Amino acid sequence: MPTTAPTSTPTLRVGPHSVQPPVVLAPMAGITNAPFRTLCREFSGGKGLFVSEMITTRALVERNDKTMQLIHFDATERPRSIQLYGVDPATVGKAVRMIAEEDLADHIDLNFGCPVPKVTRKGGGSALPFKRHLLRAILREAVSGAGDLPVTMKMRKGIDDDHITYLDAGRIAVEEGVTAIALHGRTAAQHYGGTADWDAIARLKEHVPEIPVLGNGDIWSAEDALRMVRETGCDGVVVGRGCLGRPWLFADLVAAFEGRPEDIARPSLREVADVMVRHARLLGEWIEEGGAARRATVEGGGGRRAGESKGVVDFRKHVAWYLKGFAVGSEMRKRLAITSSLEELRSGLDELDLDQAWPTGADGPRGRTSGNNRVVLPDGWLKDPYDCAGVGEDAELDTSGG
Repeated sequence: MPTTAPTSTPTLRVGPHSVQPPVVLAPMAGITNAPFRTLCREFSGGKGLFVSEMITTRALVERNDKTMQLIHFDATERPRSIQLYGVDPATVGKAVRMIAEEDLADHIDLNFGCPVPKVTRKGGGSALPFKRHLLRAILREAVSGAGDLPVTMKMRKGIDDDHITYLDAGRIAVEEGVTAIALHGRTAAQHYGGTADWDAIARLKEHVPEIPVLGNGDIWSAEDALRMVRETGCDGVVVGRGCLGRPWLFADLVAAFEGRPEDIARPSLREVADVMVRHARLLGEWIEEGGAARRATVEGGGGRRAGESKGVVDFRKHVAWYLKGFAVGSEMRKRLAITSSLEELRSGLDELDLDQAWPTGADGPRGRTSGNNRVVLPDGWLKDPYDCAGVGEDAELDTSGG
């Protein structure tokens, strides 16, 4: 793979934390839980920054059981990064102060990029930066409540091509003390369709030179990450869908930024299968530790076995991503996607031709790519970019994870 690495590996500063190489795992609902972060971190050799899936501020303040499990970090995770979602400044402030006072994390990221309807219809995620005063109020509460913890934010270009907000939002972030900004080069209406606008990342970097800007969107390989840095001047990259079913991408990213293109991973199907089983096992152990297995024991089914089964079921959504490009028949793919035990998963994988080499084209796009969506917004949301009437605690989501 032709790769032009920087003359020296750039270092990203997130408050007191040094991130080298400047690579961040994007928060993804139902994906970037502790088991997946463990795999990505292991492949990277502990280098990079790995962010939790989305935590809603209301659920955190109310100490929802699921939310408290989602903010559990392995002892080896440093820095511990939590992404928060909220639309009410007071609730966001309470959540941030709780994190700081109870030492729940070392870094807080704020979600202003989620495009899904259940988030935007509340005025949250990628809809929120349109309301400039509300954005400022949330950032002010978060930075104030965080104390010494760095606060960053992730956002999109805007709601749609007629309502672009990222430059205004970037300037507000600088004025309110945000430590770094990540920009996904798409609007909410695009979801994940089309091509990410890397030029917007470059413009944001020029607009807010005071703080680091990270680029996000269409990073499918280590070479893509290096090219984004070269073309936009951004200070680091945020990788989301590119690592679905491919946690070793973080090993590739480290190798590329450190000028070792010969170490780019090309795992055989046998190696991929081993990672799949380990991923499913980690999920089962994590679910069991969180109490789900204990509840299953009451219902009948045994703690360890119940935890294992729930982990394998949760893993099902990863199967197609891991097998992308390999010669695996449709019937076997379906069978592997409905397994309920580690033994069943392992035996099914062992029936495949595990000597297959890494397939050509498997580094390309993965995940849903739908675009041109109608963004669901609160009534009258676009009438005034400053009026925040009607936004409060009632608009908060009560469940975490997206």
